[in-house]
Amino acid sequence: MKRILIVGCPGAGKSTAARALSEITGLPVIHLDRHYWQPGWRMPDSNVWRTTVETLAAEPCWIMDGNYSGTLVSRLARADTLIHLDYPTGLCLWRVLRRTTLGWGRVRVDTGPGCPERFDVEFLHFVMNYRRDQRARDMERMADFAGEVHRFTRPAELTAFIAGQRTA
Repeated sequence: MKRILIVGCPGAGKSTAARALSEITGLPVIHLDRHYWQPGWRMPDSNVWRTTVETLAAEPCWIMDGNYSGTLVSRLARADTLIHLDYPTGLCLWRVLRRTTLGWGRVRVDTGPGCPERFDVEFLHFVMNYRRDQRARDMERMADFAGEVHRFTRPAELTAFIAGQRTA
């Protein structure tokens, strides 16, 4: 495992999993949210974003977390391992609400500078509708991935996987 891609609904725990695996493997973490969001939660130009992702994915080793469906195929082409956190909507929504409440006004390590935690109704709608609106497309894009695939439907499965990496 030299290039690990972690994907899933917002709130699934992608960034937390990336940091835990980095501690074990020593691989550097690339939080896509940190590179995507500009100060004040502004989105980058789509061409600039694609170039940024291609540059990041070209690095020799990494653990990259984030969905960003528009760049998923190009990231999958560079990854050797895929971790898909395929958790229920209710769990992801609860985690987003908890993260928002506990981190209110602070900038997380996995987001861009100048992007303090905030309540965002549009984002909550995205999380609530992810399985219905986004999941099938993401699953289709992941279907032909030739590397190692780990799909977890419960946090306990991910916890066991990470524990297993510690002993490997």
